[in-house]
Amino acid sequence: MSEPKIIEINGPVIKAGGMQNSFIGEQVLVGEFKLLGEVIKLYQDIGIIQVYEDTTGLKIDMPIFRENKPLSVELGPGLVGNIFDGLQRPLREFAQQNYVIERTSQQIHPLNREKKWLFIPCAQEGQDADALTIVGKVQETPLVEHRIMVPPLMRGKIIYIAPQGEYTIEETICILKDTDNKEYHLKMFHTWPIRISRPTLGFIKSTEALITGQRVLDFFFPIVKGGTAIIPGGFGAGKTILQHQLSKWSDADIIVYIGCGERGNEMIQVLEEFPRLKDPKSGHPLIERTILIANTSNMPVTAREASIYTGITIAEYFRDMGYNVGLMADSTSRWAEALREISGRLEELPAEEGFPSYLGHRLAEFYERAGKKKITPQREGSISVIGAVSPPGGDFSEPVTVHSKRFVKVFWALDKELSALRHFPAVNWIQSFSEYLEEVKEWWDSQDKKLNWSQLRKEAMNILKEEENLQKVARLIGPQALPDPQRLILFIGKMIKEAFLQQNAFDSVDSFCSPLKQLNLMDVILYFYKKAKEIIKHRIPISKLEELEVVSLIFRAKSIIKNDDLQKFDKLREKINSQLEMLLKEYE
Repeated sequence: MSEPKIIEINGPVIKAGGMQNSFIGEQVLVGEFKLLGEVIKLYQDIGIIQVYEDTTGLKIDMPIFRENKPLSVELGPGLVGNIFDGLQRPLREFAQQNYVIERTSQQIHPLNREKKWLFIPCAQEGQDADALTIVGKVQETPLVEHRIMVPPLMRGKIIYIAPQGEYTIEETICILKDTDNKEYHLKMFHTWPIRISRPTLGFIKSTEALITGQRVLDFFFPIVKGGTAIIPGGFGAGKTILQHQLSKWSDADIIVYIGCGERGNEMIQVLEEFPRLKDPKSGHPLIERTILIANTSNMPVTAREASIYTGITIAEYFRDMGYNVGLMADSTSRWAEALREISGRLEELPAEEGFPSYLGHRLAEFYERAGKKKITPQREGSISVIGAVSPPGGDFSEPVTVHSKRFVKVFWALDKELSALRHFPAVNWIQSFSEYLEEVKEWWDSQDKKLNWSQLRKEAMNILKEEENLQKVARLIGPQALPDPQRLILFIGKMIKEAFLQQNAFDSVDSFCSPLKQLNLMDVILYFYKKAKEIIKHRIPISKLEELEVVSLIFRAKSIIKNDDLQKFDKLREKINSQLEMLLKEYE
């Protein structure tokens, strides 16, 4: 039987002979450089290998080293606050040791083997332990308690549990014995294949909103914890900045941020900002609850394809601990482009725009790994997946956007025209939608019994749609030719857009907006509209309403009223009443 060796090289796609005992998905090391690869196709004794590193220098007849295991990631203490590439190689370690990443795939472990962690046992000897039972905990960062679990598909009786103390992740902290008297020595970490979803007890319907602090998203197009969303938009529309905002302010316990094929300077911005920014709940740096996967555009294209699966597997691991995880994928279009390039080298029959015919299937597989899940009878966790899409020329009819739209329930469409007008977030309120409105209704209504979110949202959306239609008429005949009630609609539409929908990511007050502030801000705008409708019946010019001092205060309320100072909205309502009464008396 011949040993596996290279018989053909086509960029990152290698054809190898002697692979009759291999299996699809097997991890292999290619050539004398031992480059990391994965078997993606088999035909008799011929194997097609996808290599995740630069293949420059490989030659025919170089050996292939089989690993007899699927492509996997290490899961344990040391993940949070770290930055990895698409294959879970720790980039900080590479930088410290001045390694060239393309040629050192096996020199550094993803998780530090020498660092000791304070292990606190949570289980007792003699206790039965099923899969994902928590046997101990480690305080990984001030924000994250790392829960050491029995790996999936494993169960038995605990015959040994390590006492409280400091251990490396390779030391045995627990021993299980199953019904066949087979012993399993558990460490503080284990591995899991990236392309296989971790097993749970099933889905749970989620009704709790994932608050992002961005008014246009939370108020108009909400997402639940465990939901799925995409952010499509052309170049310069603000996808990356919006995802940065979601990473900073969303009320998820853990953030997994995947920079998939994006520019390196964008990842540098994340690395520089997150250690400085403070978590609004605890005051600690945001990096202490964040895991970064950086596979920038200058890194090997095949590793870009794997980075999405690396990120979602790590997210599932923290979900299994009982956390609500937010996963940001920026961008899924670059991931799809990697699929297209690999498919082309495999000489597969292309579908629309050259993408492989299984593009929709792969996207569905990815987004289906989101959701709120029952982990054990007593534990629940969720993964909310938000993927950026970069359609060429902002064309939402291209395949990645169309397929993604089929599998997600929230569509936050970014508008290039809005971004050109410096309206950020540039979310188009006509094209965007959310299918979670009924799920979050009860949650929103519980925030303030007096302010009805559903009614406020419905009234505001009606005004915005009517204003959109009136703008078309106003461009033809001019706004001055419209009757006063319609001119008022135009003015209130402008107020909603500028005083509510626009949000300054760099303003210390406006960067994050709490749910209660969102409700009060919209209520004040609609309260002014209700009162103004009565005023214009007395033939008072719209221009007089626009000149009122309280109008300027409403426009500036988002940046002058803090989240914990909401009583100022009551004073604002009082000013609306007093100034409109004065205006009415003036014209009587």
